[in-house]
Amino acid sequence: MPVTPSRLERLRRLARRRCDALLITHLPNVLYLTGFRGSSGVVAVAPEAAALFVPALYRTQAREEAREVEVRVAPDPLRGVARWLWARRARSVAYEDLHLTLGQLELVRRELGGRAELVAGGRWVEVMRATKGPEEIARIRAAQALTARVFEEVLPLVRPGVLERDLAAEIDYRLRRHGGQKPAFDTIVASGPRAALPHGRAGGKRLGQNELVIFDLGVILSDYHSDMTRTVFLGDPPARVKRIYRAVQQALERARKAVRAGVPARAVDAAARRHLERQGLGRYFIHGTGHGLGLEIHEDPRVARTSDARLAAGNVITLEPGVYIPGWGGVRIEDVVVVGWRGARTLTPLSTELPCL
Repeated sequence: MPVTPSRLERLRRLARRRCDALLITHLPNVLYLTGFRGSSGVVAVAPEAAALFVPALYRTQAREEAREVEVRVAPDPLRGVARWLWARRARSVAYEDLHLTLGQLELVRRELGGRAELVAGGRWVEVMRATKGPEEIARIRAAQALTARVFEEVLPLVRPGVLERDLAAEIDYRLRRHGGQKPAFDTIVASGPRAALPHGRAGGKRLGQNELVIFDLGVILSDYHSDMTRTVFLGDPPARVKRIYRAVQQALERARKAVRAGVPARAVDAAARRHLERQGLGRYFIHGTGHGLGLEIHEDPRVARTSDARLAAGNVITLEPGVYIPGWGGVRIEDVVVVGWRGARTLTPLSTELPCL
């Protein structure tokens, strides 16, 4: 079996034509490259070495978790890493321009003393992270399974008179109780007219009879995120609810069938959007069809009208078409899929049929 290059070595190969050293400050990228999970740490990558700089409170944790890098303790990790690069006579240093503040950049520039050119390094690590290996996919699948389990456990508690925030708290508690590190984001429970808010955080509203309720929940498990949305109806759904729910369900299936390695991400969005437009609901679909998922809840590639990404085998993406009608409510259904050469493999182990409670 061929030996797979390490993540650090792959990063060096991506960057070697642009620079001779890299400065990694975005914590999910630090985790991806080194395994270190702390809230403060900076990585420097040179051709012959790599070092993780952490404050003293992370000394033990970094030495237990980090791999393939030397661990160094510094009161100011960014200042320490700049001096490390200066000592190695780096001539050009690429930094993560989307994640470094102007003040931090000026500090690095001063510490380098003009010896090295600072180059905006773009999203090299994010590009690497977009394609998941088998172990990463297994972790996301496990996180999706835990999320689905919690949703099914909470469904019997969903009834008229219950507060949205109480259901959200119950979901968060169970996500942790079953082994999750923490919720992947603020759990959404939005009922009645509030279901027309795509990011309607759970509040003090009580669920009412004959209302739609959107649940959007996820967990971080083994460092990887899950993301799942289901919509339920309290009562016997009228024809309008059935028609709109079916339209969203079909839009999800159109998007799923469009997923394949090599396909532009915007084509997947178009497949869902065209169907809702044909149903007269296009103006109520007010966000993109999906996004990448992994160490962060939103990663590359974006699945939207404006996306210039092309899907690749190993991408893990959400598919989440929705319809939001002000003053009435909304419907969203979200699954997570793995992109393959022959199509999409679904990681969400739940039916997309409408639960009526």
